[in-house]
Amino acid sequence: MSSSYFAHDADIGIIGRGLTIEQSFEAAALAVFAIITNFEAVQPATAVAIEFAESDTELALVIWLNLIPGKSRELSMVFSHFYIQRQGNQWHGKVLGEKWHDGLEHGVEVKGAT
Repeated sequence: MSSSYFAHDADIGIIGRGLTIEQSFEAAALAVFAIITNFEAVQPATAVAIEFAESDTELALVIWLNLIPGKSRELSMVFSHFYIQRQGNQWHGKVLGEKWHDGLEHGVEVKGAT
């Protein structure tokens, strides 16, 4: 599993790679949070479920990458571990992290994926 970045006109592009679609989604989520903070400093203390339905894989990735930062803002948390499974058009994800605190580096705020 790995990720990388590419130049994009207005923002930053990410690429998630894995042996499976799910691993690619997990790698993409990790790339997003590597922009937000030093994810290696984030303790995976609290799990948050993220579930949605989508049959189109590309659109599912966009939904996944929008739901996670949304949960981050909603719960004042930052995440460092990402897991997702697909069952038909149902996606069942889990992200682990902790509440933002002074000891965590604040990087770029990610507003959303397109």
